[in-house]
Amino acid sequence: MPETLPKGLTLRGLEVFETLARTGSVAETAERLGLSAPAVSQQLRNLSLTLGVELVDHSRRPMVLTPAGRLFLERAETALQALRAGQRGLAMLDLADLSALSLGVIEDFENEVTPQLATDLAEAMTQCAFRLVTGASHALHAQIARRELDIAICAAGSPSPAGSLTHPLIDDPYILAVPKGTDVAGGLAALRSLTFLRRDPDQVMGQQIERYLAATGLSLPNRFEMDSNQSISALVAGGTGWTITTPLSLLRAGRFAGGIDAHPLPGQPMSRRIVLYATTDWSGPIPAQIAARARDLIEDRFASPGRERMPWLTESFRVLRAIDADLATS
Repeated sequence: MPETLPKGLTLRGLEVFETLARTGSVAETAERLGLSAPAVSQQLRNLSLTLGVELVDHSRRPMVLTPAGRLFLERAETALQALRAGQRGLAMLDLADLSALSLGVIEDFENEVTPQLATDLAEAMTQCAFRLVTGASHALHAQIARRELDIAICAAGSPSPAGSLTHPLIDDPYILAVPKGTDVAGGLAALRSLTFLRRDPDQVMGQQIERYLAATGLSLPNRFEMDSNQSISALVAGGTGWTITTPLSLLRAGRFAGGIDAHPLPGQPMSRRIVLYATTDWSGPIPAQIAARARDLIEDRFASPGRERMPWLTESFRVLRAIDADLATS
């Protein structure tokens, strides 16, 4: 006989607890979930009473989880991810009548997200002629603008491709990546003994990083310029140089990850936003359904492992879920 859940354990209570764990604030949790602050506090009290343990240390600001709360958060997030995935899976059934779809996906997701997303779409679109391409964000931008793709998942550009609608997926903050054990207490100036590894200036990342460097007034020699994330990771891990990257890119370092330390980027925080672009011909529910499934996969394969490895990313490296739907722009 299956074990029954404790009486009083609710989905809303789990959502409140998960959001409070991320924000540390009752007020911000209430705003994100569309609840009042007293309702958030009551949900948290009910959950603690149901489980028989204190989940949050209320004496600290921002609030932090107790050891029992940290342990339960892992279980709660797993349960919520499964429920959301199930919900997305049901929604994907609405794609069965599609006749054709051309989808482009950023290279960052080539190994961890794209294969599962392609499998899900192929299973849901039984009568569909399906075309999938991977590439750099700037290339996908151009293909969306030329109507060569129906939908593209890539870094947001400015301006957005003409004639497209935008569904935000995740904020991907810029961070420092240095050889393991490198002292960064002196900021970027302390790294002058190492070579700066530049990104291809055609890439969205390369352009944003150059703007950041220009704003800092730091002039760095142009010795290495690459469009290969793995090559950059190998050189950082090998002690040759340092770079500015993002959690999504760093988490793809594979066998080189053990030789790389990650730190917050000095100065004003900066991030790229990964979005789903759809041409205006696709203004119905299908892009939103695909975006929802992509968010689940990104959370599972990147955001959750990234926050575990780099706890200081708790707020900045987050999937933009339904509570951020108002961010979708045309």
